[in-house]
Amino acid sequence: MKRPILFPKHKKILEAFGENIKLARKRRALTILQVAERAGLSRNTITGIEKGSPNISIGAYFNVLRTLNLQDDFLKIAADDEFGRKLQDLDLLTK
Repeated sequence: MKRPILFPKHKKILEAFGENIKLARKRRALTILQVAERAGLSRNTITGIEKGSPNISIGAYFNVLRTLNLQDDFLKIAADDEFGRKLQDLDLLTK
């Protein structure tokens, strides 16, 4: 599988996401091993997620959010596509 290439500013976004997941785990007083077992993932995968690795599947990220009872936050991703709506409105005006 080809590794994704990210610009530094985008890598920082993923790293911040991973840090948020790590903080949520710690607030719940869960160990990496507990989250790994509950999410059905390896300890290394959880560590990678908490570091914001782009090489881990979106499904693994979702399982960790589910384990932390944050699965509804997943629906917030790309929920308000303001730029896309503006493009659509421009297209409608030109027709």
